[in-house]
Amino acid sequence: MPQHKPTRDCASYGEIKLFTGTASPELAKQISNYLGVPLSGREVTLFPNDNLFVKLHNSVRGQDVFVIQTTSRPVHRNLMELLIMLQTLRLDSAGRITAVIPYLCYARSDKKDMPRVPITARLVADMIEIAGADRYMTLDLHAGQIQGFFSIPGDVLTAFHILTAHMFDLRLKMKDPVVVAADLGFAKKGRNFAASLDAPIAFVEKRRSGDDARPAALTLIGNVEDRDVIVVDDEIDTAGSLSQAVQLVKEMGAREVYAVCVHPIFSEKAVERLAELPIKSVITTDTVPIPQEKRDKLADKLKILSVAPLLGEVIRRAHEGRSVGEMFNE
Repeated sequence: MPQHKPTRDCASYGEIKLFTGTASPELAKQISNYLGVPLSGREVTLFPNDNLFVKLHNSVRGQDVFVIQTTSRPVHRNLMELLIMLQTLRLDSAGRITAVIPYLCYARSDKKDMPRVPITARLVADMIEIAGADRYMTLDLHAGQIQGFFSIPGDVLTAFHILTAHMFDLRLKMKDPVVVAADLGFAKKGRNFAASLDAPIAFVEKRRSGDDARPAALTLIGNVEDRDVIVVDDEIDTAGSLSQAVQLVKEMGAREVYAVCVHPIFSEKAVERLAELPIKSVITTDTVPIPQEKRDKLADKLKILSVAPLLGEVIRRAHEGRSVGEMFNE
């Protein structure tokens, strides 16, 4: 007979305890304010040899603990900080530990698409579980199959509801808006986004030519002439793909262009590229903190929507054992 782990009443996990690493303190504070639960004290020390050390200020024995830590740049520091904090909580006998990861690193390394390469997203999932997480919570994974890399339960959420609500208000001021998926890999999510806005969809087709490792935007599938355009993707990294998409739709006669994404990675010269592009606005979220100097370069072009109420409500429902799907009428 298979052995089943006994279920526990959610009340037996005790009170909510919120902890945060050093990666996204502003978001953690907003979640704390939403829940009316203070952030628990901890010390995170970086020794001269670059080793990290974590110490809790108070016991979490038997408590329902949520660790808020995004894993954006510096990726390895933030990831190790998360893992060490999870193990610290496990060794202190926390009742249940949930890793709240607004942005999950290595999510693009989700398959073997060439010989002799790793599937690092699976490795990251294994490390999070082994470190001590009983559950995980994240937003807009690059690929849905990453959920299968975890053997612990989790809530894979989307911030597109937040972005859609904002864009729906803006839509009333646009001329014949059309949603453009930045590449065909985002086609399905782009179509869902367009349907939510009751707008048509167009797609940018990209291919690699010759020995060039970077794909080039070749053509646009759909009509954008004399229309306002919303270019959408799950993240903006270097802004290379977005730049190509914006240039292409402009060549095809687009009017105003808006860029929308969940995760503002903004690597390398991304902010400089965005500042120079003929776009009216960049609408994103705070899953990844944007340094003030980058915000200043984009000035009024940048609009940041907070995911704190979404994560806060899901944390509350997870603690109380209530459905998360009800939030989205699912």
